[in-house]
Amino acid sequence: MTEIHPDQRVAVLADSQNLYHSAHSLYSRNVDYSELLSQAVANRKLVRAIAYVIRAESPDEETFFDALSDIGFETKIKDIKRFPDGSTKADWDVGMSLDAVTLGQHVDTVVLCTGDGDFSRLCSHLRHQGARVEVLAFGESTAEELVDSADVFIDLSEETDRFLL
Repeated sequence: MTEIHPDQRVAVLADSQNLYHSAHSLYSRNVDYSELLSQAVANRKLVRAIAYVIRAESPDEETFFDALSDIGFETKIKDIKRFPDGSTKADWDVGMSLDAVTLGQHVDTVVLCTGDGDFSRLCSHLRHQGARVEVLAFGESTAEELVDSADVFIDLSEETDRFLL
């Protein structure tokens, strides 16, 4: 496993839906994305930070998207899909995975900010390709297979005063 060093190039990919729902269901609070990015970069060279968000037409979402940009995240926005039966779907799993695979060829470390177990196979692929993979998420809502497939898991629940607003 590659150790952290200041010249390490890092890409940070944040699954905002997963982080939002975890923070709200566990703590009824919001994620501090500035602290999240600071922890993810950890004094290394940030190549790219992307936050994957869903436009759900809620009143404060544009302010949230702007705040993410101000912090240093590029936002990738997808509109929520509404089906005739009233159900909805919104996720960025494929887009986030494709970006991770592409960026993984140009960085030393990919930091995934999500607890979604669907990304465990992605972690294995990135590691096989030579990238270090770190996962930042709330331990209680993170899939065990994701923790096991990463080089490093950082449990945001261990420092809620730092990572939650």
